[in-house]
Parts: sequence; C-alpha cells; structure tokens
Amino acid sequence: MNNNPAQYSPALNRRAHNRPAQDRIARGILFMCAAAALFSMMNGLVKVLSAELPSLQIVWARTLGHLIFVSALFVPKEGWSVLRSQRLGTQLTRSALLMSSTLLYFFALRYTSLAEATSISFLAPSIVTLLAVPMLGEKILPSRFAVVIIGFIGVIIVMQPGTAVFHWSSLLILGSAALYAVYQVLTRRVSSADRAETSAIYSALLGAILTSALVPFIWSEPANWQQWVMLGTLGLLGGLGHYCVACAMFNAPANIVSPFQYLQLFGAVLFGYWVFDNIPSALTWLGAAVVVASGLYLGWSETQRKA
Repeated sequence: MNNNPAQYSPALNRRAHNRPAQDRIARGILFMCAAAALFSMMNGLVKVLSAELPSLQIVWARTLGHLIFVSALFVPKEGWSVLRSQRLGTQLTRSALLMSSTLLYFFALRYTSLAEATSISFLAPSIVTLLAVPMLGEKILPSRFAVVIIGFIGVIIVMQPGTAVFHWSSLLILGSAALYAVYQVLTRRVSSADRAETSAIYSALLGAILTSALVPFIWSEPANWQQWVMLGTLGLLGGLGHYCVACAMFNAPANIVSPFQYLQLFGAVLFGYWVFDNIPSALTWLGAAVVVASGLYLGWSETQRKA
C-alpha cells in the first residue's frame, strides 16, 4: 500500500538540524528514493506470493513484521509506556483501517498489474483533501477541488470502465485508497494527543493481533524456502520503507522530498516488466500522469497554505 509520512523519533529531527541545509536536503531526497524502492519491492513480492498463498496470510506476514520492527525500534528506549494513548478508540480504528486497506490492496494484486494498482493508489491524497472538510473542519479552495476531480478522472483513465480491459479488482484498489485516506485523516486528528511513536505502533498492532488469530484457519504451507524468505521480508521492507519516509521528512521540507515518492510508480513498472513481462498501456501511462500531477499540485498547495 501507499505510505504515510510519520514522525518516528524526535531524536532524528534534532540530529538532522545539526547538519548543513544542503546536506540535509540531499539526505532527505535519498531517503525518499530508498522508500520508493523498498515499497516497490514489497508490492512486487506480494504479487509473486499472491499466486500461491492466501492474501490474509500475506497481510499477516506484512503486519506482524511491521509491528516487530517498530516495537524493536521504540520499546527498548521508550518502554511499554509508548502504548499509552489518550485516544485509544481512534488508534484502534486507525489500525483496523490500515489492515483492511492492506488486505484489499494485496488481494487485488492477484489480478491487477503493479503499475495500475500503484497508479490508482496514488488517489489517496485527493481523497484526504475531500475528507478533511467534514472530518477536520478544513476548507477546500475551488482550485484544489478542481484538481481533486482531475485526479479522479486520471483514475478513470487507468481503470477504463466499460471496456474489455476493465477488471473488477481495480475497484478494490480504489476502496483500499479510500480506507487509507481515512486512516491518514485519523492520523492527523490523533497527532495532537498521542506521540508519533505511539501511533506508529498502534498502526500495526490491531492488524497483527487479528490476522494472527485468523491465519491458522487459512494457512497454506509455503512451497519452498524462497517463499518463506519472501514472507519474512515483507514486514522488514514495509517497516524500513516507512522509516525512510520519516527520515526524509526530518531531513528536508515535505514539498521537496514528497514528489520523489512517485518514483514508486516507475519501480512498479520495472518490477512488473522484469518478473511478469507486463508493459503498461498508453492509457495507463496517461492516467498515471494525471493522478501524479494532481497529487503533486495538492502537495504543493498544502505547503503554501500552511506557510
């Protein structure tokens, strides 16, 4: 799934500001490029595994691995007090939304190309812009609303409804993007009450518990050691990817590093061609360009609004 920039450790921020500005910006860009590569690899492995293993089992490996990663990162230093939340209900809702979004995305990857799935998932920022109005009380300018509509048009171009190439699984990707957008809005809401470290752990906690309880009933034994390695790698790739995004945001302004997250699309195209011999159609490229352009504008206008 696409990826939410989150502040993982204030210590990173202090160390970042001790370095020269240009050095911080270069490091931030490199971290965001690394995150895009890691997420592309993770989604590529998910598509490979989806041909052999149940989607819930793959989500379990992804979520549990992520929880182990962030727990190992924060608990030794912060202690179990990191689980203390002022808005426990919201945190658990966030975790359930992220698990559901991931499950829809991973299941859809059985039938959808990596490039198409990645393109549609980039609609999440546009949905966040719309949801921030009723859920956070923010105002939306006519120009931003128009760009959101353009983003939806880009997704329609990618999905090509009513044509022979349309597949119902693309609707699952759209649903995944919507759930992830609600997750992001709730993350912004809870940030005023809980530490980022607390939110990082809760984002994977409920999903890890629920999938661990369900996975024995659908468990399918991996056929070889390669599948075991891929399963074990998913959580590490996802956790490192989120950590790289956080490091990027700490080292450089969001308006500089955020555009580099869209390199994930090119990673998806390369992986899809290398492993599955899949080349995106011209309409997929066109729709992806529209979605990415709308996302870039929304990111830039948000930066201007805050300034």
